[in-house]
Amino acid sequence: MKRHPARYIAVGAIIAALYATLTILQNVLLPGSASMAIQFRVAEALTMLAVFTPVAIPGLTLGCVIANLSSLGSLGAYDLIFGSLASLIAASLMYALRKVRWFKLPVLSALVPALANGIIVGLEIEIFFIPGGFHLESFLFTGGCVALGELAVVLLLGLPLAWTIEKCGLDKRLLR
Repeated sequence: MKRHPARYIAVGAIIAALYATLTILQNVLLPGSASMAIQFRVAEALTMLAVFTPVAIPGLTLGCVIANLSSLGSLGAYDLIFGSLASLIAASLMYALRKVRWFKLPVLSALVPALANGIIVGLEIEIFFIPGGFHLESFLFTGGCVALGELAVVLLLGLPLAWTIEKCGLDKRLLR
């Protein structure tokens, strides 16, 4: 897409809009399910798009920023910064690991968002929202809960999405 900057921007904007819309809609229909420490943010399945195109990196990051702006009440401005940073790091690493496959699936890439969000958002919650300073046990529990929710979404929804994209040839027609 380097030869078509308008297409690059358009695809990134579509990914951002999809991510933000899914997250905001989920928060409206099931309050807290996409914005609390223990969450099942359905839009995180879209992180698998980073396996197919680098344009997903800014798209997912912007979508996360917009989604976090819509739910500033739950984790505040901290999540706007740290949650979005976790998305940026995860999407970048997923793209870097895109060719590593297990049973022809990008399983290692699928683990990255759980790891990034577990560590970064877990630290965010531990440092800014748990009174009494940093405690390793509390961080491991909180970060583990964040990672577990993320892992569930990416494995249950994201990997099937990636498989479907490849099976239908959409990765070659739309995302390259």
